[in-house]
Amino acid sequence: MIAGAGPDTPLQQSFASVRHGERALGAGVLVADRLVLTCAHVVNSALGRDRFAQDTPGPGDTVTVRLPHVAAGRDLTARVLREMWVPPRATAAGSAPVEPGRVPYHGDLAVLELTGAAPEGAEPAPFLQHSYANETIALWASGNPLPTVRAVPRVSAPPWIALDVLGGAQVTEGFSGGPLWDRERQAVVGLVAAVHRAPEGATPGSRPTTMYAISVPAIEAELPTLPPSAVPTARRGVQQLLTALERVLKGREAVLACEERLAARLGRPSAGPAADLERLVGMAVNVRRGIPELLDLVREHEPPVADPYDPHARPGLYGAREDWERLRRAARTVRPGEYLTTRQRRDLSGLLAHCTRTDPRNLLARVLPHAPELPAVTGLADAMDALEGFSSTTGAPVPPLLQGVVRIGVEERAAGAYPAEDLDAWVERVAARSGVDEAAVSQFRADVTAAAVPVRTPVLARPAGGTPATAPRVQVELLPTPAGRRFTYQIWTFADRQPHRLALVRDAEAGSEQVVDDIRRVLRTEVREDPETALVEYFLPSAWLGLDVDSWESPDSDEDGPFAPGITRRVVVRTTERSRESYAGWKQRTAALPHAKRLVLDHRHTDRKVARAQLEVHRDAGTVIVCCAPDHHGTLLRQCVQAGVHTVLWHRAEHGEHIAQDLLALVDGTDHAEVPEVVRLERAKAMAEPESVTHHGRRLSLLYDAPDHRPPQLAPDAWVLTQP
Repeated sequence: MIAGAGPDTPLQQSFASVRHGERALGAGVLVADRLVLTCAHVVNSALGRDRFAQDTPGPGDTVTVRLPHVAAGRDLTARVLREMWVPPRATAAGSAPVEPGRVPYHGDLAVLELTGAAPEGAEPAPFLQHSYANETIALWASGNPLPTVRAVPRVSAPPWIALDVLGGAQVTEGFSGGPLWDRERQAVVGLVAAVHRAPEGATPGSRPTTMYAISVPAIEAELPTLPPSAVPTARRGVQQLLTALERVLKGREAVLACEERLAARLGRPSAGPAADLERLVGMAVNVRRGIPELLDLVREHEPPVADPYDPHARPGLYGAREDWERLRRAARTVRPGEYLTTRQRRDLSGLLAHCTRTDPRNLLARVLPHAPELPAVTGLADAMDALEGFSSTTGAPVPPLLQGVVRIGVEERAAGAYPAEDLDAWVERVAARSGVDEAAVSQFRADVTAAAVPVRTPVLARPAGGTPATAPRVQVELLPTPAGRRFTYQIWTFADRQPHRLALVRDAEAGSEQVVDDIRRVLRTEVREDPETALVEYFLPSAWLGLDVDSWESPDSDEDGPFAPGITRRVVVRTTERSRESYAGWKQRTAALPHAKRLVLDHRHTDRKVARAQLEVHRDAGTVIVCCAPDHHGTLLRQCVQAGVHTVLWHRAEHGEHIAQDLLALVDGTDHAEVPEVVRLERAKAMAEPESVTHHGRRLSLLYDAPDHRPPQLAPDAWVLTQP
């Protein structure tokens, strides 16, 4: 039994060890009285099967489980629930098997049902969505605290979260399936699924190990029949909620009826005749999305017919409306991030999966125009989770969440009736059940429709009909080894009005030729290059901006010949290492673009203080030509990034006044959006003239964070991609 209540007591009461004999193979977490959530590959290993086997274990297949912090040494028997077996699969749709070594993949979840009652002291774990600001911990399969790993969420790459492991800890096999615990918020925020280990021989602190976890939204989407999870016990607003409910639920019978129905919805036991208002609220408060479920049930409650001669039996419409508003305010105080019931959230997620025209980052900017800092999101479902946490501002009768869905419906209507009409119907149902005036929703939709105009994004060409289309992008997050010759990386894609998505992860170190081969594979399988040729963006730490990624090519090993992205695609270098100060400079230089001048930094400016002074004097310069000896390039490039410069052009080998004049002429009179194509053509011209070894197109490089390639507002951690 747990001796005392410490900061991790809820974790210890729910932590499960999945075993094979006396050996701990993986972990799990108690999510209901007799249900343990874990990874499917952990169950496969415990049953002696291939870790990525997809067929459902049979009724005779049992798994040994222990709750080491509650009943050490006591073995429990569990069976897989067939309806909650979600084996690993390669893609979001279908059931294609996972290629060994390829991450991320989908699914990989299983629910085990204990054949008997859980030991005394065991409690289901509370769950919340992860927070990028909070440190998390993960326990090894045995539950022993010594190998505990500390990690910080770095980026959400649905269905996974990538986390940086702190303190140089070694993450070995056995963490899989275990709960990712946020100690500050007292909640499980994911399920550990995989790890990318640092290479042997790497210098200490050179780069952190990466751990991957299945996010809470992904768990809910993959297991729709899983009982709603518990949440950390709330204190703020509970008394307000009790007071407001007393004015809406009249009499003991009303409370008993609501408690019984809420227990059925949440998969919790009812207290029966012992139920009272405190137990009703306690149940709602302690279960994920329990508060919205409670409000939905209370709304459906029909009070008995009262004495028509009693003037106090039926409050007037104004009074009833006032009581309901008080109840909703109390509910938002208790659980500010939960507006929708579980069913409403799942219905919305299903519709959003068919939406292809709405950019989530732009959506947040329109719904929250005055927010000091927009949440980092990777898709529409992620954006809806962010909007759900915002309350209506004064004078806005439609909540931000419903505003966002209305805007998505308006944008998606251009692609056809579905899913736009279903989104409109969803909004109407949720608004009616949430007390939002139908006329307000209709007026807001009409205003958005009237104001809808094609987004004017700078592009190189416009398709027939005049509507601009943003070129698709392939974004490569590159982490070099200390020697700078081997790399690990992730490749993302972003197409016109399509979600930003992770296409490939290479955890094993590879050379530049493998990087280019993977880019070609992604271009062939993930990107539809019409009407624009894809733009390839390499994201590098600022210390590695000197890598000649724009001249990399694949070997001449197939019928197509070598693939040189810098010639056939626009290739630019970017960095995510921007600070608050540099982002402020970026915004200032962007605002000055219409009348900005070009600035040349040459051999006279190789001293960092001199370069910084030049950039301070010319704070409206959006384009900088770096023209000095190559050993000074890194210093000047970092100075440009820190000063917020978004377009830097330089030659990796040549320097001198003639090169500076050539590069100035190259960009003179060129719109900033055309610079990547101009640079690509110069590279191609140099390749087409092999006899001319001095053509400035050879070794030409471009750092490009221009306005249509918006950098993050604040300096993110490594491997965090910005939304275009």
